[in-house]
Amino acid sequence: MDLFGAMKLYVAVVDGGSFAAAADKLGMSRAMASKQIQKLEEHLDTRLLNRTTRSLSLTETGRAFYERSAQIVADVEEAEQIAGQMTRRPRGVLRVTIPLSYGQHRLAAIIGDYTQTYPQVQLDISLSDRKVDLIEEGMDLAIRIGALPQSDLIARKIGAVRSVVCAAPSYLARHGAPATPADLAQHACLGYTLSGSSTDWRLEGPHGALSIPIAGPLKADNGDIIRLAALGGAGVAFQPEFIVGADLAAGNLVRVLPAWQSAEMGVYALYPSRKHLSAKVRTFVDFVAAALGA
Repeated sequence: MDLFGAMKLYVAVVDGGSFAAAADKLGMSRAMASKQIQKLEEHLDTRLLNRTTRSLSLTETGRAFYERSAQIVADVEEAEQIAGQMTRRPRGVLRVTIPLSYGQHRLAAIIGDYTQTYPQVQLDISLSDRKVDLIEEGMDLAIRIGALPQSDLIARKIGAVRSVVCAAPSYLARHGAPATPADLAQHACLGYTLSGSSTDWRLEGPHGALSIPIAGPLKADNGDIIRLAALGGAGVAFQPEFIVGADLAAGNLVRVLPAWQSAEMGVYALYPSRKHLSAKVRTFVDFVAAALGA
């Protein structure tokens, strides 16, 4: 039997003082209401109500059962109301995992603007280049860059990035600039291990796509470490524009092989399900996508 439905009916019978009042409130016949209460008593193996042709009265067990049932029904209805509000209005804690450098360089200001626009959402941001399991680690949302593996997650493209080849003026003064992609073999190249670009760089340019073997004094799993090494003159870097863009604009780094760059890499928002998507997830993804111009 539907125990909660029977409890809800029982509470309505007691509150309304009759089967007829409860039946009207819940949209069922008086006979159906009476039959459901009878089944509830059989399920509990006890009498809850003393019935006469004129009135109802509660047994001692019926009174105790009513008090607990009324609280349970009220709690469930309140929970349903809260869940409905959270689906319609963004509120509560939103846990998001974002690649470290992308979060620092590209999303920090956008996240700040979101919190001011939606003050009832408390953001819990994890900056990590590790591929977090959303379900196991209780995350609501992930921002990922590049090709995505097959999964059951919903992926929405919200932006795009490219990587460029660059070096500090001090490095270029000592070693000169590569004139062709093949010249990179003669240079100290700084490899990024998480993208598979620590042993070769995949470039696109006027002659199509090339894979260029590289070697150098440093490999790292963080783009900002490579950026700092490049700024210090340690070698040539192949990094996303969101990391090195400000340094290029300021002249602290110089783009080399300007006709060559990476293929476009998508920026994606990943979340477990499109069905019953909470307002906090929906508004965050929409807000970031709009800010990135997606």
